[in-house]
Order: sequence, then C-alpha cells, then structure tokens
Amino acid sequence: MYSMIGTRTLVLTLALTLGANASTHGAAINGTVVFEGRAPTMPLLKMAADPGCKVDHVDPPRAETLVLGEGQTIANILVKIKSGLSGKEYPVPKEPVVVTQSGCMYSPHVFGVRAGQPIEFMNPDKTLHNINAKAQVNRGFNISMPDFRKSAIRTFAKSEPIFSIDCDVHKWMSAWCAVIDHPFFEVTGKDGRFSIEGLDAGTYEIEAWHERLGTQTATITVGTDEIKTHDFTFSRARNSK
Repeated sequence: MYSMIGTRTLVLTLALTLGANASTHGAAINGTVVFEGRAPTMPLLKMAADPGCKVDHVDPPRAETLVLGEGQTIANILVKIKSGLSGKEYPVPKEPVVVTQSGCMYSPHVFGVRAGQPIEFMNPDKTLHNINAKAQVNRGFNISMPDFRKSAIRTFAKSEPIFSIDCDVHKWMSAWCAVIDHPFFEVTGKDGRFSIEGLDAGTYEIEAWHERLGTQTATITVGTDEIKTHDFTFSRARNSK
C-alpha cells in the first residue's frame, strides 16, 4: 500500500512521463535536397595576407556559396514552414545560437534563430573581425571584434527574412541569418537532409532557400503523427518559387 507521499510521487512521475512522451508526438516533414547537373567548383579563399586566419583547415578553404556532399546533396539550405501554422505561441530558447569566426570563416554559414533568442558571436582567431549584420526589419549593427574580444551577444526582436552578415575586414567572410517566430525550421548539412517535427495535423507550405540557387516551395498535408517526405532538387538553371 502506497503512502500519501509515495502516491504523490507516482502521480508526478506519470505526469512527467506522459508530458515527455506527448512532446515527442506530432506530424513530421522529412526530405533531402540535391543538386542536379554539373556542379561548379568553388574558388579557393585567399587568406595568406592575414596570418591570424591560419588554422588547421581540413582542406584548403573554398567559398561556401555551394557546398555539396555525396550524391550532390546540398548543405546550407534553410527549410522552414512558411505558412499553415495555427498561430500558437512557442517558447523561445534562452540558450544562444553560437556563431564562430574560426579561421576567418563564419560557422554556421547559414542559420535560423528565434525572434528574441540571443546569438553569441565568438572570435577564437588572433586577428580583428567585425560583424556587419544587414538586417532590415530589425536594427542592424556593425561591431568590431579585436582578437581580445572573444564574445559578443546580440538579439533580434522581430521575425525577418534571411539577410547577410559580413566581415568588412575579410571580404570573403559571410553568413546568412533568418529570424523566425516559430521553431519549425532546419538547415541542411552536407547530407542534404532536413526533418521538421512536432507539427499538428494540417496543410503546410514549406520553403527551401539557397543563397545562390533561389527559393522553392511545396504544399504538404499531414495527418496526426504522420510522416511525409518531400525532396527538393536545385540546379543552376532552376530558380523558382
């Protein structure tokens, strides 16, 4: 026979377990993004003029305008739900999105952040950087990061379409930031895969964006706890919405 304390503990444990399980439920849209056709070779980055840019790059650094994996899967595609959400409010993470400038390259090259979520810019290099965020809806900024300033935190309060973040000191350095008012987005890695989970049943417009290849959209209907797959194919000739 349970004591009162034991009963309360059991009830609390069950509630937490059910809550945890409920948070993993929901529909999902998965897919892979690939490049069709002959891929261009990205130029090597000329970093030799700044010794502070010399770190242990695995390969000679190239422009990240187009990054492909095996089977010509595409990295740095921002996939998000464009429309169809119910208007719920979703908690904003307190943990920052971390953007590093290691080896005079922004990492990640493309990222999404929630409106109101901090971004922490890190400078591990022994050289000067500056961060020129060219936001339009939010207030942009241009801050200097000498080698002794290792961290700077900024926050964008409003959702905003993707915009560039550049370094005026190193002209090849660029990143892309989207400020989003919901959590249903992901950026592909070199495997080209994305998975947007935790959706309610409904019809959604999803958008796949690439900095040079343009934007594509698709309309997808999912049922309760259903998983749908939709793949995107980009090419140099295709630039459709």
